[in-house]
Amino acid sequence: MITLIDYGVGNIFAFQNVYKRLNIPTKIAKTSTDLLDAKKLILPGVGSFDYAMSQLNNSGMREKLDELVIEKHVPIIGICVGMQMMGNRSDEGKSDGLGWIDADILKFDENLINHRTKLPHMGWNDVVPFGNHPLFEGLEKDAIFYFLHSFYFKCNNPHESIAVSDYGITFASAVNYNNIYGIQFHPEKSHQNGEKLLHNFAKL
Repeated sequence: MITLIDYGVGNIFAFQNVYKRLNIPTKIAKTSTDLLDAKKLILPGVGSFDYAMSQLNNSGMREKLDELVIEKHVPIIGICVGMQMMGNRSDEGKSDGLGWIDADILKFDENLINHRTKLPHMGWNDVVPFGNHPLFEGLEKDAIFYFLHSFYFKCNNPHESIAVSDYGITFASAVNYNNIYGIQFHPEKSHQNGEKLLHNFAKL
């Protein structure tokens, strides 16, 4: 059972559809009670960092999520802004992040980007994992995924980066610390590669 955290930010139904095709049951959590007995969690996110953090803090689920993730070690994957929220802070706003991973979210330096349209980083890009991480099992070494973001996740402990991509600089496009996973790209928009990665998360 995959529990999808619905705090008003992110396309919950896109993830439901992927897991329906995979014959893996899902549940939507809108309250802390909905989170009881969660076995695996997905934290989606789109839009600005401060807005997403405000929505989560106001949802009534923040305290329960800290308990599940930090104390009970329930596996969770953050997606796009959901991943960025797992860090300490963001250049995009003033709110504190969840602080689950020691990282800062920084804005891309447009002077380093050799594209006519510099930001956001939008479209398909290679994701290159380190080693044989189970999140990328069965995927090509440089499988492509769909991105849409202007800020990137900078791990203060580089070994917590499990895959990288290039956009002016090399940045962490997937991270892992204990039971906590984050991906900067959108698997729900990445066709077969995204479906495979979400299937892999369900098997962790």
